[in-house]
Amino acid sequence: MPDAYGPLGLFLSAFLAATLLPFSSEAALVAALSSGMESGVALASASAGNILAILVNYLLGFWLYEKTHTKLEASKTGRKALAAGHRYGYAALLLSWLPVIGDPLTLVAGMARLNVVWFLLLAGSLRIARYWLIAQAF
Repeated sequence: MPDAYGPLGLFLSAFLAATLLPFSSEAALVAALSSGMESGVALASASAGNILAILVNYLLGFWLYEKTHTKLEASKTGRKALAAGHRYGYAALLLSWLPVIGDPLTLVAGMARLNVVWFLLLAGSLRIARYWLIAQAF
């Protein structure tokens, strides 16, 4: 995809990869770099798409909490999950850069009502760092 569509394709790949859909932004970044895309452009495109998507995840979690908080509070498991989200929220975001588990953590951050600025600074910088490390291999 990045080969055919350039920075926009990489942006979309990274965006979709940060949702709960099974996409690989790392593979898209490697493909873009392998096809000759300049590393700064590739890093900016992948980072922007991925960070926008984790913000969407956060907002979705925020919205889901509004719709489900009564059920969560009524359930023992729901109360435990909310308590864990509040207790370990920012610390859990240190794992948000990881494939598979990282994207659901960004949704939970919204449900836990973590501060959106701190969320973006922490989770966003870790996403950028991950892409930067991959780009350094090229």
